[in-house]
Amino acid sequence: MTVKKKAAAKTRKSVKSAAKNAPKIEDIGKPRIAVLIADDHSVVREGLASLIGRKADMTVVAEAANGREAVELWKQHHPDVTLLDLRMPELDGVGAIKAIRADDENARIVVLTTFDGDEDIYRAIQAGAKGYLLKDVPREALMDCIRRVNAGETCVPVHLAAKLAERVSGETLSAREIDVLKLMAQGKSNKEIGSALFISEGTVKSHVKAIFAKMNVISRTEAVANATRRGLIQL
Repeated sequence: MTVKKKAAAKTRKSVKSAAKNAPKIEDIGKPRIAVLIADDHSVVREGLASLIGRKADMTVVAEAANGREAVELWKQHHPDVTLLDLRMPELDGVGAIKAIRADDENARIVVLTTFDGDEDIYRAIQAGAKGYLLKDVPREALMDCIRRVNAGETCVPVHLAAKLAERVSGETLSAREIDVLKLMAQGKSNKEIGSALFISEGTVKSHVKAIFAKMNVISRTEAVANATRRGLIQL
């Protein structure tokens, strides 16, 4: 291919790219979707900001590095959609969702995380998240989710919705059983758990038996691994 032909091909490619990213006629004049990004990893925030910034119908209005900052920036900017990580310092994603929705119960929030445990999904949706996506989601699926949530829809992929349904229909652990599980994860014996929770060793044994039955496991190690995977406890 000659130099002139290469240059012409490059120009055609640039024109096609520009045309693809140009705003559609029906979108001209419409207000852009204001997005707040909250994630404690700067690389993730920068990547999302760059991706969203290239969309003609969206704009990033603020970026937060922790849950507390996310709540404060939300109050300042009142974005149309908030992209929120689930695990962040100072205030986790669920805490941030609750704080934001206490100010405006119609706030539209999408959880974007690496955690897909049924308890994680359940707690986020129960707190008021309108969408739940994993960070390996295709970029256009993420953009579509932002638009759908902005339009008042919910956005939870089928495989995550199935986990949510399983969590809702299954047996749930009590708050005390979760406390016991957390101490089990620290390697404490029944006697030590009883001392920490101010209950008898016999009561601890009853809780452990109930935990095993509800989670369909046969050992403490399996119970802790299962609980961690589901998001019931964090190690």
